[in-house]
Amino acid sequence: MSDVLDLAESVLAGSASAGTDLDGALWTALEETGLARLTLPEAAGGSEASFADAAEVLQAAGAHAARVPLVETDLLAGWLLHSHGLEVPDGPLTAVAADLAVDGTAVRGALERVPWARGVSAVVVLTPSHVVLLPVDGLAVTDGANLAEEPRDRVVVDGADAVVAPVAEGAAAEFRLRAALGRAQLLAGAARGALARTVQYAGERVQFGRPIGKFQAVQQQLALAASEVAASGAAASAAAAAADRDGFGAASAAFAVAAAKARTGEAAGEVARIAHQVHGAIGFTREHDLRLLTTRLWAWRDEDGSDARWQAELGATVLAAGPDALWPLVTGTP
Repeated sequence: MSDVLDLAESVLAGSASAGTDLDGALWTALEETGLARLTLPEAAGGSEASFADAAEVLQAAGAHAARVPLVETDLLAGWLLHSHGLEVPDGPLTAVAADLAVDGTAVRGALERVPWARGVSAVVVLTPSHVVLLPVDGLAVTDGANLAEEPRDRVVVDGADAVVAPVAEGAAAEFRLRAALGRAQLLAGAARGALARTVQYAGERVQFGRPIGKFQAVQQQLALAASEVAASGAAASAAAAAADRDGFGAASAAFAVAAAKARTGEAAGEVARIAHQVHGAIGFTREHDLRLLTTRLWAWRDEDGSDARWQAELGATVLAAGPDALWPLVTGTP
């Protein structure tokens, strides 16, 4: 276990709960340990860590169903602001790509399904022409939620006085890849967490005089889930390594991120199915903590691009590259 993962596990352990709003105490602990803005440069209040380090933290956050906007603050909002020369404000942040009417510093429009909007200090919006920083004071926020009951709020901006910068070339493409990379890490972690709880339950639940984990049919299902967890974790970690090595502007990184989001989304359905099959009816109850992970698997696989959408993009990339480029694309070699 790396030092970063060891620290993340010590902070995140036990954070899973039935709450739905941002976990303020956990966020404070993440900020105090430097994990909240891990990949940002020191000038932006970050720890200057790699995407591989961020992958470990995000996978741990997914495994513990942590109620914090790590992807939104670090990989998206913080990066957008710093890369466009804007000051990164304190506190948790969120970010979306949307179209707003920008007239000088006056901004108008509506934002749908904004992650964590009700609990952050500012909303960062990537429009086709500008990066817009909106302090939450004065914004009209209507509560919404995804399947996992995480905040996905509606935000109405009516002439708010914003901090605005012209958008840089390539920012929209990188934002999309960063969002998918972060979501893939969370999916890989949630799948790992669901498997761990299922293995534990199979060892504790006794049927016909012995733990159900002793039955061959259950063992086969657990082995299948374990293979899905291993594949999704490997794909997510490989995408982070490609982003570190080549940068998001490289075709290799785009291909790796697309593969990671597609593979983790695919694994999410299988792992959730097996977890509930092994748990039986109790796993579907609101009182059981399995739902904290499986509902996130179901919700996250469709956020930041579904596995079907990214698979279609992978197929288009392969067809455009031609047969001679297939092996280099798959293996990441020249």
